Amino acid sequence: MATIHFLTLFVIVTSSMLTVTMANKDWPSFGNFNYTDWWSRFGNHNHQINKTEQEPKKIIVGGSQNWHFGYNYSDWAIKTGPFYLNDTLVFKYDAPNATSFPHSVYMFQTWRSFKNCDIKRAKKLANHTQGVGEGFKFLLNKWKPYYLACGEKNGLHCNIGQMKFTVIPMLRPLWPSWP
Repeated sequence: MATIHFLTLFVIVTSSMLTVTMANKDWPSFGNFNYTDWWSRFGNHNHQINKTEQEPKKIIVGGSQNWHFGYNYSDWAIKTGPFYLNDTLVFKYDAPNATSFPHSVYMFQTWRSFKNCDIKRAKKLANHTQGVGEGFKFLLNKWKPYYLACGEKNGLHCNIGQMKFTVIPMLRPLWPSWP
């Protein structure tokens, strides 16, 4: 009986991972699929895997906007993804001064505390100065949801400043990108 439950769980997890991977924006668009070239794609065993596609990436949170108040990081995460295991998020922000707000990086353990920006239930990962220069680097080393936010002003930057986002790293595909 335990074997049946394990097998069922294995099939559900595997199929959900495959579904998410196929929904990946890098998956080929079948609307523009060239049916005459289909067999050559699968029949060509000389296809080289591009090693840069398989290597973990360093991703600057917010891109050129960096980590700052008033930028929608949930939108940014959706547009930038997918994120993969062993990718590194780099949080870059200015040191506090007369013209900038201080920033930090917090990680929440639950979706509920993240949603409510409950800083008391979050772990501080980086303080005001750790994002200066090369930035604070955070490794996505587990297959789980990461709930990340700025914790300044007791959650104000998280709540009103939109400085929060969720990342669930996926397994990196084992196949090469389509030509």
